[in-house]
Amino acid sequence: MRTAILAVLLLATQLSGEQTMIESQKRSAAERIEERALAVEQKVIGWRRDIHQHPELGNREIRTAALVADHLRALGLEVRTGIAHTGVVGILRGGLPGDVVALRADMDALPVTEEVDLPFASKVRAEYNGEEVGVMHACGHDGHVAILMGVAEILAGVREEIPGTVVFIFQPAEEGAPDDEEGGAELMVKEGVLRDPAPSAIFGLHIGSRYEVGTIGYRTEGAMAAVDTLEILVKGRQTHGAYPWLGVDPIVVASQIVLALQTIPSRQLDSTIAPSIVTIGRIHGGIRNNIIPDEVELIGTIRSLDAEMRVEIHDRIRRTAEKVAESAGAVAEVKIIRGYPVTWNDPALTERMLPTLRRMAGEDRVLSGAASLGAEDFSFFQQEIPGLFIWVGTRPQGVSQTEAASNHSPLFYVDESGLLLGVRTLANLAVDYLDQRRH
Repeated sequence: MRTAILAVLLLATQLSGEQTMIESQKRSAAERIEERALAVEQKVIGWRRDIHQHPELGNREIRTAALVADHLRALGLEVRTGIAHTGVVGILRGGLPGDVVALRADMDALPVTEEVDLPFASKVRAEYNGEEVGVMHACGHDGHVAILMGVAEILAGVREEIPGTVVFIFQPAEEGAPDDEEGGAELMVKEGVLRDPAPSAIFGLHIGSRYEVGTIGYRTEGAMAAVDTLEILVKGRQTHGAYPWLGVDPIVVASQIVLALQTIPSRQLDSTIAPSIVTIGRIHGGIRNNIIPDEVELIGTIRSLDAEMRVEIHDRIRRTAEKVAESAGAVAEVKIIRGYPVTWNDPALTERMLPTLRRMAGEDRVLSGAASLGAEDFSFFQQEIPGLFIWVGTRPQGVSQTEAASNHSPLFYVDESGLLLGVRTLANLAVDYLDQRRH
């Protein structure tokens, strides 16, 4: 009996010693990541400013892709280029056996003319769908690229301690490909970016003015909306404006359809399940004041946070538009072009990684925020593997959310002191995830 007790005590001591050693290694790795993050901060800011000053539109990120690829090669990573036109992938194989995790940053800018007074403000102009436009990183993708370049440098420096493989995905055309082109996350997935090696999870972030510097925002399940494009062609019968009864007025019918569509999210759907929006952004019809035209075109956007509700909204839009038109003797032709799916944060993965987020920002600086009706094509990755998409605050302290320019504004501003938190967070999410999978 005494021998058995001693054996149990010896085993417990050995297990305790192994656990202590593991915890010591984890602390040591975390400390080295922290040191390297601080050392790379000024590089990250410099990269961000360079990319900001030289923005490129979707599927045209040639200079940015070259900058990224050169950096990854210098770190000794396996580099693949030309994925989804200009996408770059870096593969870092750790010194210890383990799973595979992916980290993603988007690279494209927007057709926006910058109005922020910065020494590195964009002066770039380019062609966008046949028009000459100003080009600006008005959504923070310059920061995303710089952050992930910094994470790659940090993890390459501790690769011998990484239990598995990290795949760095630098994605083009998140804001959408040019007309008549494919692009973005959907095309990267189609071209096999999540194969060989195959990640079991993916992490991404977005900077912006929604959250203050030093804070992290997250949401379990539906975090950002599915987005679809709505086109309705209302066909009436042209006549003189003085004799409307001799024709069918598609302008009046189109107006009735616009109002009727607003009752779908406000009166026909259970808004306690998830919010949704149907917005008409363009109405075009007619050529002069006294002619009732033959037809009117409506173009809009549909936003939803629930997959089943998304289908129901589409059905209700078709029925509403067609029946309203029919009641007036007109015809409504409805076309819905499916866009990005819901950005869906896997509940189990989110719960597992919350301790990492809280360790990075502090317990009271990790905020469970409301869902956004903006959209993100990170969602295409999440349809293939579990993913977690978070927000990292870059709104200056003391500035309210209503005062700060939002993403896509020509006045969008990034407080660069917030970039370091993004670097630390992505690096630790990757290592912590691989470590959890190992044990």
